[in-house]
Amino acid sequence: MTSAVLACNGMDKVEGAVSREVGLQVADATGGVVICPVLLHHAPARYEKALAENALIVVDGCGTRCASRLAAEVGAKPVQKVLVSKIAKASGRQLEASLRLGTGEMALAEDIVATVIAMLSAPAAPAPSAVAWDAPTDFLVAVFEKFEFRTPRQGYWFSENDTWVRVAGNRARVGVSDYLQQQLTDVQYFDPPSIDAPVEQFGTLGEVESTKAVFELIAPVSGTVVAVNMVVVEESPQLVNEDPYGEGWLVEVELGAWEEERQLLLDGPAYSGTVDRKASEY
Repeated sequence: MTSAVLACNGMDKVEGAVSREVGLQVADATGGVVICPVLLHHAPARYEKALAENALIVVDGCGTRCASRLAAEVGAKPVQKVLVSKIAKASGRQLEASLRLGTGEMALAEDIVATVIAMLSAPAAPAPSAVAWDAPTDFLVAVFEKFEFRTPRQGYWFSENDTWVRVAGNRARVGVSDYLQQQLTDVQYFDPPSIDAPVEQFGTLGEVESTKAVFELIAPVSGTVVAVNMVVVEESPQLVNEDPYGEGWLVEVELGAWEEERQLLLDGPAYSGTVDRKASEY
């Protein structure tokens, strides 16, 4: 399958200029179709065939993620998303203020293009495990004013950072608590870690972005990332709000040192008490 490239064309930020360059280079390298964001917004029917027949690559310049929002608006599902500002920050590169790309900005664009093309030819990410992760039915409820915060009574362990882990054999699912999703309000994006990425207990497992804040997902356990909830990433980030302990899970990890690390976590009753305290202090 060939590619369709939807890139931010932001003219007021250097990140937008890099995004546009990345989009053009990816399209050239893959023989892909360039999708104009303005036309996609005003005349989406023009690109129905292109989106149906090609793998969509979305390139955003900054955290506003205009291209990603536009893709979601028309119901398009990207196979890859790129965020230029995040990649620049992670690489330690300082982008110049000029909107005309200099040597450093062009080099960054070319590096991003190489990564995108390599990922297009990489094997598909592993599917989630076949474990039957039944949704919890027995909850403790902490009440504060008009708010109710649910915590599964058993089977889930929590960090003080309001993330949970649920273990089955040598694998575990990780997500955010009902208390945290209510604090974040409407979740719009989950920027996941890479498959096979190592993670330390209380290290970072990606970022959850809502209309209110950006939250670093803190890993309650160590191990290796083996699966990501792509339904949340590509289609329905609102599942984090609607079903935080079930369909709104975020990452699966192959465990590293569960028996030792469990000692640093809270069981359901203990975490529910912590939520009660946090809510009263908020």
